[in-house]
Amino acid sequence: MSSFPTPRRVLIVVENLPVPLDRRVWLEATSLTAAGYEVSVICPMGRGWDQAYELIDGVHIHRHPAPPEAHAGAVAYAREYLHAIRHWFRLARVVRRERGVDVIHGCNPPDLIWLLALRYRLAGVRYLFDHHDVCPELFEAKFGKRGLLYGVMRLWERITFACAQVSIATNESFARIARDRGGMAAPDVFVVRSAPRIEKFLPGPGDNTYRKAGTVLGWIGIIGQQEGLDLMVEAMGHLREAGHPDVHVVVVGFGPHQDVIEAEVARAGLTDHFTFTGALYGDDMLGALNAIDIGLAPDPKNAMNDISTMNKVMEYMTLEKPLVQFDLTEGRASAGDASLYARANDPKDFAAKIAWLIDHPEEARAMGRRGRERVLTALSWDHSVPNLLAAYDRIFDK
Repeated sequence: MSSFPTPRRVLIVVENLPVPLDRRVWLEATSLTAAGYEVSVICPMGRGWDQAYELIDGVHIHRHPAPPEAHAGAVAYAREYLHAIRHWFRLARVVRRERGVDVIHGCNPPDLIWLLALRYRLAGVRYLFDHHDVCPELFEAKFGKRGLLYGVMRLWERITFACAQVSIATNESFARIARDRGGMAAPDVFVVRSAPRIEKFLPGPGDNTYRKAGTVLGWIGIIGQQEGLDLMVEAMGHLREAGHPDVHVVVVGFGPHQDVIEAEVARAGLTDHFTFTGALYGDDMLGALNAIDIGLAPDPKNAMNDISTMNKVMEYMTLEKPLVQFDLTEGRASAGDASLYARANDPKDFAAKIAWLIDHPEEARAMGRRGRERVLTALSWDHSVPNLLAAYDRIFDK
């Protein structure tokens, strides 16, 4: 039963991950539902989430066939985006007919959901932009260049902010982009940080099948070419050369670059030191992450990563794991003294920081405790929910 005089009906649109696999979107959707909103989601199929429609925890999920991921070039990107856009418009008609829509909540990438928002603006539907990634910088990080498509993405970003009545940012760096580059008024920009639910992300003994060495390191995420896993593999080689051979790395996740990374591991002669689990969810994911001693976040320093909040960092901290990452602005803002910071993009220094944690186990455990305390007191999802609901109050007041 809605707590509002009239139902507040939200349509969340996601292009690059299925729901509920997209953890940020799922937290937002279920939090809105708990607050009395009627929430529908449009997203792609994939990773076992292949039903065209499901009702889960009160959230109506409409899925479409996933597009092929664009690896390079304007034609590949156009094919991916046109596939998604066609399904957004088709499924939005279904949602509007069956339940109605008051707000379209667009999650980038890509910065094209404003097309759907403009289609329904004349019908009084508002647009809230959920800024997951800085798309121009993401393109530069992925392809190592700017060029015409970079300029197009800067234009799309500007149009996105111009179409949005309210935007939510994952951190203060993104909030500055909304105000400065996007031209949004400060009262219309809300910081809603990504973080696990502390009541579900609990430290524990973990799955001992992953403990294949004296020290177990862990990584979790989507295995893409911009995630720095190549630097992590190189760091493991340095770690072995520095006299720490009794180390194993558990890689939790999937992605288009997995075959490349596994080949690099083999070329480095490190196959016996790595376990690739594939996609894990729920208790299986927690079992793997709780089995590790140290979390790794090898995202290289670039224009995108320096201002991005990494989910993996928040997850390691929540599970009381010390971590090593490169020295990134938002990485420090998240982890503070719960992390060691290697010189930018230097795998040898990354390995040295791991070695220090191995050699100083008491200090490492204290670092993990500080990380969890940091999450509990300031950074958990419970601290983000009030800002999410405030953003929605703001857009419904417009």
